[in-house]
Amino acid sequence: MHFIKYYYETIIKYDLINKFNYTNLTELPQLKKIILNFSCQNFTIQKFAITLLSLELITTKKGSITLNKTANVFLKIQKGSPSGCQVVLTKNKMYEFLSKLLVEIFPKIKNISGLKLKITNNTFSYLFPSNTIILTELQEYYPLFNNLPALNFTVITTAKSNKELIFLIKSFQFPFLKNVSSY
Repeated sequence: MHFIKYYYETIIKYDLINKFNYTNLTELPQLKKIILNFSCQNFTIQKFAITLLSLELITTKKGSITLNKTANVFLKIQKGSPSGCQVVLTKNKMYEFLSKLLVEIFPKIKNISGLKLKITNNTFSYLFPSNTIILTELQEYYPLFNNLPALNFTVITTAKSNKELIFLIKSFQFPFLKNVSSY
């Protein structure tokens, strides 16, 4: 069992039960999956290959290219044209990447308070700025990965309200919500 999953099972679950008074353990919010996405509009095949390779190096899981679902005449985007690459992490890979994120990546970011966190129904997402290489896997090959687009990091949970979601984010020690009042 990964140490973050163990931390969730032994500490966060009991904190959630005490905070929100659940009657059934299946109601407890938990992490479902993490999606990493590079959106690269109007890029060449070489740029798509580089971004897909960088995602695979970061996560050690095979990525996929995402396609546009609708056409946009004003932006000259055709339906079915490639629009980015993504990797979906679940189970052990999700906890491995989460530990890498919390232990290695976030401490390297200097202006962590300036990060913009977007919270919706049961998800929260964050956009890593473009041209920032904060991963050791990519630093070795800097000339290849120096022009990466912005990386969108999305975590999907089973939380039913924003209060539960914010409590879960704070419990996992994400550094985003220092200025958000506790519920």
